[in-house]
Amino acid sequence: MTSLKDNHQELKREMSSRHLFMISLGGVIGTGLFLGSGYTIGQAGPVGAILSYLVGGFIMYLTMLCLGELSVAMPVSGSFQTYTTEFISPALGFTVGWLYWFGWAVTVALELLSSGLLMQRWFPDSPVWMWCAIFGIALFLLNALSARAFGETEFWFSSIKVSAIILFIILGGAGLFGLIDMKNGQAAPMFSNFVNTPLLPHGITGLLLTMITVNFSFQGTELIGIAAGESKDPEKTIPKSIRNTVWRTLVFFVLAIFILAGLIPYQEAGVIESPFVAVLDNIGIPYAADIMNFVILTALLSVGNSGLYAATRMLYSLSKTDMASSKLGKVNQKGIPMNALMITFGIALLSLLSGFFAEDTVFMVLLSIAGLGAQVGWISISASQLAFRKQYLKQGGKVEDLKFKTPLYPILPAAALILNLTVLVSLAFDPSQRIALYCGIPFMIVCYLIYHLRIKGKRLEDSRNAA
Repeated sequence: MTSLKDNHQELKREMSSRHLFMISLGGVIGTGLFLGSGYTIGQAGPVGAILSYLVGGFIMYLTMLCLGELSVAMPVSGSFQTYTTEFISPALGFTVGWLYWFGWAVTVALELLSSGLLMQRWFPDSPVWMWCAIFGIALFLLNALSARAFGETEFWFSSIKVSAIILFIILGGAGLFGLIDMKNGQAAPMFSNFVNTPLLPHGITGLLLTMITVNFSFQGTELIGIAAGESKDPEKTIPKSIRNTVWRTLVFFVLAIFILAGLIPYQEAGVIESPFVAVLDNIGIPYAADIMNFVILTALLSVGNSGLYAATRMLYSLSKTDMASSKLGKVNQKGIPMNALMITFGIALLSLLSGFFAEDTVFMVLLSIAGLGAQVGWISISASQLAFRKQYLKQGGKVEDLKFKTPLYPILPAAALILNLTVLVSLAFDPSQRIALYCGIPFMIVCYLIYHLRIKGKRLEDSRNAA
């Protein structure tokens, strides 16, 4: 365990608790909430949508408890890839690391492409690729300056999103309960949408399908673990960041969904582009669409910023465990793994091209693997915590000596593992998500074979030479 910590001292510990908290929040609050929440309400109904977010939040909470124990005991950049390698299987760690890296690299491309498309609202005659290039270069430079510069930028990106959600909850709540007048003299709906709608309008199937989508929308909180290797005083900052992230994310999401479901009939929620825009427009907020366009643009750039950081640190971690070229583990004087950053940015730009030339085929395949990578990451976190605690106790360690403990071991970690595996298996029952398994499983099998055919022998040889 000591050697792993020593391997990562080249990164500079410059990020505070507020940076970690906002980085995690920045990875979560994105288009899944601002655009995808309408689908959830339309499929599950008002009560079912709230239930979906509560269950998704519970799975997130259990997973973050597991990550907290691991990242405080071993605050390394790359986190769960290192934990999976150390406590479960190097081959599985190799597979998880590369799948997660590739997923975030592709996600960066998606966020850049989506940002370019949003700019068409204000500059309809400008080419999308121009905005992709401008935003892409900006994110690259922010990540290249220093870990602190990245953290500070993400803090402000996330602050805009959080402020927008708080303002939406206040204004939406006032419209819902008649404290401000609705547009065109409409009566305040109060609880009518909840009372007059069937509990589950599309049955249990509709609820289960939305739970898959909702669980994916919570993914990004694991970025706390990725950034652990560059956080100041990880024993204090990581637990504080995890607690803040979990309860604030749940409050923001559940309250926002409650307001949306109360103001928009579920039959209409699933067919509008952004339910947030529809609500603000119904309340009569001037320039509602432009305001939300700006907030969504900020959300996209925030996720892209976090994704570029996460993928770069994962590539760095793979290099430090002899699972990628040693050149990718080199850092500059500012503590930035520039080679890993440039490779990640290059892949993001390549996959961006597929969005223009084969958006109905190649790009959808890449995106499905991206979604799967985050879910596999959560599974590896809960499995690694179970394996870590078992090994820790076997080696004579005392639970009371752990600075952060997952409560009710092994019940809660086992519940996290089972629930995350259930979400993964559930993908097979959603036609729109099934492609993730069709593409992701062969990708993982190839990674597993590459490890045994090429990487394993090299790692054994290096360890013998080191001895």
